[in-house]
Amino acid sequence: MLIRMAEPDDATAVAQVHVRSWQAAYRGLIPDAVLDGLRAEDRAQRYDFSHHDQLKPKTLLAVDDAGICGFATTSPSRDADLPDHGELCALYVDPEYWGHGAGVALMKAARAQMADSGFRGALLWLLAGNERAGRFYEIDGWRADGEGRVAEVWGLALNEVRMVRKLDVSRPG
Repeated sequence: MLIRMAEPDDATAVAQVHVRSWQAAYRGLIPDAVLDGLRAEDRAQRYDFSHHDQLKPKTLLAVDDAGICGFATTSPSRDADLPDHGELCALYVDPEYWGHGAGVALMKAARAQMADSGFRGALLWLLAGNERAGRFYEIDGWRADGEGRVAEVWGLALNEVRMVRKLDVSRPG
């Protein structure tokens, strides 16, 4: 499996992974009507993989012979109380690839990307009730820090919990 940076031509394939992942992972947490109404064509228009500015989000892709099977997006922290952290804004793997190492490979690359950008810690926001993702993050060393928020997505108020972890800034290259 290859990990590489997203390019502008990847938007549609990334959107397809994003939608399929949401539809599988969030079933029971988000109304079915909302999940069933998601369209990759709409989502793809929101991506901009053309920049390489340090202050903008960066998206990494997991790619195999069949195409893009997952992605992870990082950025500087958007949380005012953690300005020295990087943020894992998204990590989604096509459900067909769950349990096959794509998520682990993306997480490792995303942590390295944040550490290489000079961040000593990282944060992410997890949809409350998403137990599968919570276990995945905990195995990787993430811990809930007691912070929560309500995020508005597609007109829905979704409860999220913040998770944090230290980054290994001493690793070689």
